[in-house]
Amino acid sequence: MTLKDLLSENLGVDDEDVWENERTPTPVRCFAVRLHSMGLSVREVEGVLAWLGVDRCYQAVWNWKEKLAETQSDPPTAEPSRVAVDEKQIEVDGEKKWLYAAIDTDSKLLLEVDVYSRRGTDPAAAFLHRLTEKHDVDETEFLVDAGGYLTALARQELSGQLNYSERNHIEKWFQTVTMRIDRFHSFWRGSQSSARRWLRRFRHYYNRHRSNQALDGRTPAEEVLN
Repeated sequence: MTLKDLLSENLGVDDEDVWENERTPTPVRCFAVRLHSMGLSVREVEGVLAWLGVDRCYQAVWNWKEKLAETQSDPPTAEPSRVAVDEKQIEVDGEKKWLYAAIDTDSKLLLEVDVYSRRGTDPAAAFLHRLTEKHDVDETEFLVDAGGYLTALARQELSGQLNYSERNHIEKWFQTVTMRIDRFHSFWRGSQSSARRWLRRFRHYYNRHRSNQALDGRTPAEEVLN
């Protein structure tokens, strides 16, 4: 059996997919959204589906990635003991923005990711507040690399320390985004909200579908849930 036959069989594509509610995460739609999260453009995803014998137009693939975004986003709730937080400058539609991310250093779970118009104590505090709404971080120790984060942590009544040696995984995550995702090499072609939606889908892929060498091939979600 060829790779093409294997993929087609596992996707289980049939005409009923056309008539399903567009928010229904059918196998072919999840596959398409996952390809897009891995860095393929909508046109490239359309081409892969055509190669597999799935006749879906550009607009259909676009609708899937937009309407399935919410069902592809949330990571499992975690109670991390140590979390590394950092930010990286990117460009969104030609304007400088800041990409914030937080990773559980044990499970490697990408807990949260967001885009802000500037860096500093206020956006850092807002980002940390989002973490408190989704995860149990009351007893978590945050590993940061700038004093401004300590002020932001104090605002949220969280504890942390300056740490420059145990933050390797979050640095590697930013490298993964930079190296594997073309649109972050220079700038994001779209609005800030579209960048956020794409990052949520990438977070879903990273947590639930990308095996991690440090976890013996398991995904971060599997590490947390098991």
